[in-house]
Amino acid sequence: MSRISVAFQSFFAALASREKAERIKAVLDCGARATQSAAPTPPSVITRPAPSTAGGRSEAITLLSALQREARLVDLIKQPLATFSDEQIGAAARNVLSECQTVLDRYFELKPVTGAEENSPCDVPPGYDPAQYKVTGRVEGSGPFRGMLVHHGWRATTIKLPQWIGSNESALVIAPAEVEV
Repeated sequence: MSRISVAFQSFFAALASREKAERIKAVLDCGARATQSAAPTPPSVITRPAPSTAGGRSEAITLLSALQREARLVDLIKQPLATFSDEQIGAAARNVLSECQTVLDRYFELKPVTGAEENSPCDVPPGYDPAQYKVTGRVEGSGPFRGMLVHHGWRATTIKLPQWIGSNESALVIAPAEVEV
């Protein structure tokens, strides 16, 4: 289950920061090259404090807040899972993933990057954009390439995130503390 947690954390880190997205991509690229050559040296990781909220709230925090509020995604990811059975985790994940899909559908119009069906032949044009195609296997030169489509990818064609109207002090709050009296 830790791979799912790492995947979500990587997703939100990349969404929040172009620099982090580039570092994640570099690590992923190193992993792809590892199958072709000796073990690569991963890029160094820099830990920084949360960004200043002087300009308002980041879109990443807005999205993460919606995923927590409506799907309890952060709760699931931060939950110590060792005490639960696989069946319990699966049941919880089913509900959370369904609610996450609802949130994503509300805030984004997501379309496949390519119209080809998965597990069908796919052509990658010469000089392709690596943000649109991840080419794996025996990659030599700059293309064109012909291979089997493993995943069609996703692109956001519309983004409808709400505008933050709260205070700068609470701009980094993903979910408020709940107190029953």
